[in-house]
Amino acid sequence: MELWLTVDGRRTRADAPLDRLTRAVVISLFTWRRAEPDDNVEMPMGWWGDSWPMVQNDRYGSRLWQLQRSTLTNALVNTVRGYINEALRWLIDDGVVSRIDLDIQRTGINELGNRITLWRRDGPVTISFDDLWSAITHGGE
Repeated sequence: MELWLTVDGRRTRADAPLDRLTRAVVISLFTWRRAEPDDNVEMPMGWWGDSWPMVQNDRYGSRLWQLQRSTLTNALVNTVRGYINEALRWLIDDGVVSRIDLDIQRTGINELGNRITLWRRDGPVTISFDDLWSAITHGGE
């Protein structure tokens, strides 16, 4: 499966050369973050380095991978929104952006409409992913 995204109106593949901010968003969302102790998973998965972060509570990636076998429901949209917010929070904490606006909506039986707006000093950058739900459930394969 090819992952396509639109950045400020320009459609491109996720594996194409991207600007640093867009690349950081793709990595943050589609790298597996280690599961939290209270997550209902058999294996914690994720990057082993999250077990011993150089900065306390620093984590890489997102927990979207935990939803691979889930059925998309209206309630699950809030979980997706929370996981995306959690994965991108470091951009605010590290001063890369001042604000992140998420517009995540169920637009069909197996479709998630999405728009991520990242606010930088020189203006907003808007990113959306084509077929986000398939990217989550198929792990980018």
